[in-house]
Amino acid sequence: MIIKNVELETVCGITSKLPDHVLPEFAFAGKSNVGKSSLINGLMNRKSFARTSSQPGKTQTINFYLINQQLYYVDLPGYGYAKVAVEVKAKWGKMIERYLKNSPVLKCVFLLVDIRHEPNSNDKMMYDWILQNGYEPVIIATKLDKIKRSQVAKQVKMIRTGLGMGKDSVIIPFSAETKQGREEIWEYIENMMETIPQVEE
Repeated sequence: MIIKNVELETVCGITSKLPDHVLPEFAFAGKSNVGKSSLINGLMNRKSFARTSSQPGKTQTINFYLINQQLYYVDLPGYGYAKVAVEVKAKWGKMIERYLKNSPVLKCVFLLVDIRHEPNSNDKMMYDWILQNGYEPVIIATKLDKIKRSQVAKQVKMIRTGLGMGKDSVIIPFSAETKQGREEIWEYIENMMETIPQVEE
């Protein structure tokens, strides 16, 4: 995928009305510190376009990035940060759920997990939540450069088992440092775009 232009078009807070898009949306979910902003920057071919926070758990918005005037990357708030108040977590959860249930153009949800660790209860909850909302999550296993190549297959199997995934469910290992996995994610998105009926202008 050649990235020609990128625009942060809409930022939605807890009480904001979600945008009425006609272009397809591809959402990215993951716990704080899993490398979501680094992934999105990598997919946009930009070094620091996606919003990052100096403090994990501070991102409280859903950010819509318009890519090539063709599709949106949707950055969902990170979850699972211990220092965030329970009532704030609940509001974030409702905001994410409202988006998953109400976006008519959401085509895929990518769920990021750290390839080094077994999925925790928050990861499992988010995975099941995405399934319950009618989407088959694509897992992006981040921090690939932090493990040896010989460990990859074992760690991917651990994630598959930990989330209770089917054998045909997709897991894509990714490194923000080397960009390994980026082409596979782009290819997945492009393949999904090809199955979407084109709207006549």
